[in-house]
Amino acid sequence: MNITSPGTPPSPAAQTLLPDTIVCIRDVFSIESNLKVPAYSQTTEHVPELDPDYIFNRETTLSILAGFVHNRRVMIQGYHGTGKSTHIEQVAARLNWPCVRINMDVHISRMDLIGKDAIALKDGQQITEFREGILPWALQNNIALVFDEYDAARPDIMFVIQRVLEASGKLTLLEQNRIITPHAAFRLFATTNTIGLGDTSGLYHGTQQINQGQMDRWSIVSTLDYLPHEDEVNIIMKRTELSKKKADREQISRMVRVATLTRNAFMNGDLATLMSLRTVLTWAENTKIFLDPAIAFRLSFLNRCDESERPTVAEFYQRCFGENLSETNREMMLT
Repeated sequence: MNITSPGTPPSPAAQTLLPDTIVCIRDVFSIESNLKVPAYSQTTEHVPELDPDYIFNRETTLSILAGFVHNRRVMIQGYHGTGKSTHIEQVAARLNWPCVRINMDVHISRMDLIGKDAIALKDGQQITEFREGILPWALQNNIALVFDEYDAARPDIMFVIQRVLEASGKLTLLEQNRIITPHAAFRLFATTNTIGLGDTSGLYHGTQQINQGQMDRWSIVSTLDYLPHEDEVNIIMKRTELSKKKADREQISRMVRVATLTRNAFMNGDLATLMSLRTVLTWAENTKIFLDPAIAFRLSFLNRCDESERPTVAEFYQRCFGENLSETNREMMLT
């Protein structure tokens, strides 16, 4: 497959930043496919760190790869903790493609994205010069730009982004009377919890409704769910470097079952907090420290929950471990 080159052909200097090798999806992502993907042979400072144990979701991975190969705008939707941003990063890591994430919280302003005038010292004198923001910089380089929590951004920011959502979308810098043509290897992704519908379920306060004109410009929308039970157990076993004893695996399996119960309760609106894979991993690591899963559970997750929800969470623990969490009173043991 040939990489798509949007807009005006890049300059000779920029051409050196184009992918210089081809990788097979089957070999790199363990996905049954003969598709070939452009990649870089060398890593750079902006390439994410590779996680050799990462497990890829087939549909989401193919969606992300389509974004890299065909310059499609890809949005990944799912509950928090499903690994949406990490999925993009790990695909980029295996392609050696530079990747930069921006958390679209309410404090992100137009100046942060576009740039602003700043005072600089030149030849001993103070001058005012325009300093480009993250968006013009990424557009001019071989960067996979990821907008995290996309549906939490302010409406005025959305209209700034809308300019570059087209595959050949050029950015007009009014401050400099300049038009920026995207680099041939620039790519754009987003992660979201609500598919642009806003907080209709009451689960994600602060998210905004995205107008359909902008949503139409996202050419691929993939939904990512939590990992299957056994896959999650295998990841935690590897990350915590536990032995492969049956007892260790059974304990991790119980932890994942507790996490699944909290996720189901969250989706039903019964809990305001859920256990992500990261939380379960933290619980397993703390269990190695305190030598007690009950104490580690309190310190890793229970104490984060609202007091009114703790009895429900404790019931989940009791259901999976056969032990009343509220009555557990063992001495903390540090290794």
